[in-house]
Amino acid sequence: MSVDDGRGRWAALRAAVATLDPGYFALVMATGIVSVGVGNLGLGTLSAILMWLAVACYAVLVVLSCWRWIAFRANVLADFSDPRRGFGFFTFVAGTDVLGARLLADGHHGVALGLLACGGLAWLVLGYVVPWTAVLSRTKRPVVAGANGTWFVWVVASQSVAVLAAALQPIVGFGTRELALLAFGSWSVGIFLYGAAGVFVAARLMLYPVGPSDLTPPYWVAMGATAITVLSGSQIVQMLDTPAVEVTRGLVAGLSVVFWSVGTWLIPPLVAAGWWRHITHRVPLRYDSALWSIVFPLGMYGVAGYDIGQADLLPIVQAIGQHETWVALAAWAAAFLAMIVHLVRTVVVRPGSRAGEQPSIPRRSAVS
Repeated sequence: MSVDDGRGRWAALRAAVATLDPGYFALVMATGIVSVGVGNLGLGTLSAILMWLAVACYAVLVVLSCWRWIAFRANVLADFSDPRRGFGFFTFVAGTDVLGARLLADGHHGVALGLLACGGLAWLVLGYVVPWTAVLSRTKRPVVAGANGTWFVWVVASQSVAVLAAALQPIVGFGTRELALLAFGSWSVGIFLYGAAGVFVAARLMLYPVGPSDLTPPYWVAMGATAITVLSGSQIVQMLDTPAVEVTRGLVAGLSVVFWSVGTWLIPPLVAAGWWRHITHRVPLRYDSALWSIVFPLGMYGVAGYDIGQADLLPIVQAIGQHETWVALAAWAAAFLAMIVHLVRTVVVRPGSRAGEQPSIPRRSAVS
């Protein structure tokens, strides 16, 4: 490899870090939940491989995010002030907690508890910072014009805290009341946020023109948010008895079935929107980090159906979850292969670049 090639690839890597999507932790979310799903199918070896791959992806993304914060802070701050990208930061919370839940299933109790502390703290901080920077502090109105499917990631983050807290509660042997309260509290907040995000996103779709380029993959998170609400609800139902659990168990179980029904109802229009975008209007289907926003909901729907089917004795729902997990696994494999090809082409090979040519470092400016 020549010196020019080495410099070019280093510059390409820096450019990739500068423009790193704040929602890229959806890769960890998708890999972690598909790992849980294939484990439910009895594929233990594949589940373990995916789990450790999720750990590796999480570590890499944490390093790249810290690098981006240090070297390209202006780009990070611009993302925080952009309503179209700012809510993507909540994928860090969800990725942390989903990974924690998967590691907990493998017996890594201490690590899972540490990840809950990290994810819970990030959920609290981002829950106040992102709405302020991306929505309330903006001078350009109406802000609802920038609403999109990523706004539902806030819901997913809240419910991911509930999932991990509820899963830890019967296992850790201490703080059962506090963990139960955290699980039910974040679950309740997530339900409220789902209603709020639904209103804002629906207003965006009804009040402003919608073209093929607008119906991006993150709209699938609307379904994924219902699925993780179902999963967190089924975990809460199975917690050890505490005053909070005894009072709310019936309510949580009933609403979980309602959210599973809503999520199931959302799948056909989401598929139709994808057909309209890529088949009718021929928008090219290329790799983008947003594709993980489709894989995660598919995986979560399968796991949630399996879990609530067991918890509430609904064999049909459990069977649907098992079969749908195969769809999620196929989607994960396709997206992961596309990601590897994309990274090789853009960072390693860089086709079409001229010798000695240095890619420029994009600078994002905050939208007022």
